[in-house]
Amino acid sequence: MKIAIAGAGAMGSRFGLMLHESGNEVILIDQWPDHIKAIRENGLIANFNGETIVAQIPIYAPEEVASLDQEVDLIIALTKANQLDAMFNSIKSLINETTHVICLLNGLGHEDVISKYVAKEQILLGITMWTAGLEGPGKAKLFGTGEVELENIEPAGADFAKKVTEIFTEAGLNAVYSDNVKHSVWRKACVNGTLNGLCTILDCNITDLGTQAVSENMIRTIIHEFATVALKENITLDEEEVYQHVATTFDPNGVGLHHPSMHQDLIKNNRLTEIDYINGAVSRKGQALQIATPYCDFLTSLVHAKEGILKAK
Repeated sequence: MKIAIAGAGAMGSRFGLMLHESGNEVILIDQWPDHIKAIRENGLIANFNGETIVAQIPIYAPEEVASLDQEVDLIIALTKANQLDAMFNSIKSLINETTHVICLLNGLGHEDVISKYVAKEQILLGITMWTAGLEGPGKAKLFGTGEVELENIEPAGADFAKKVTEIFTEAGLNAVYSDNVKHSVWRKACVNGTLNGLCTILDCNITDLGTQAVSENMIRTIIHEFATVALKENITLDEEEVYQHVATTFDPNGVGLHHPSMHQDLIKNNRLTEIDYINGAVSRKGQALQIATPYCDFLTSLVHAKEGILKAK
């Protein structure tokens, strides 16, 4: 299959490498000039469970794609949520009437952006539990195991979604075809909607957040707002189960000492965040449905204020 990875950072490098190694025709697309230069000169170098793998995979900046005179069967969206529209506008020359897109981004509402470029029956949603990191430009650190859960958002897309499931599994990505991926997307959004914004504003890791006496009430309230809005989209979240799932992340022997991605983006790297596609998405949906979401509203405003204070870009 001809596959484009739209956003070839840490996770995009994992998917690109594993799909390339299993025989697919893969191209990488990314905005980081040093990353592009390193991969072009040295290949994508991966520490893959302790083994060094070097893969020669073509990589392009988004603005270079229009000159390729090439189309693909599948685009895997792994860019930042706030860069999604600009990315697809730049790479639309890759898309024909049969091109499908699978979105693996954190957050909510990405299908609305992607539907500007492909028909809804050609859109797949998914979540991934794989991990990945970059040790520098062109150098990926890929350890552990994971899986991908995916589903077409329209019934007409089922056959292609099942084909993607097979191709991902052949590549070792352990894909599972779901009958309710939107539930999983919302459940994962609850994790991001509690940990990301709160750790960013408090400038703390996950364990530090979890050990504060006021944290449980804040987290439960945010989950309740997500669940109330999700119910209007026919998605039922078990609020207690979701809270307990979030609480497992507080363990310092697990991921507790980790700073969530939003903290890394804003506090560490001075980048704009994805808050509008997590808590901000719940705020917008709540406003449209006349459902009060005061915690999501306030947290979204706080993060935007922090972006302004830090002059994030």
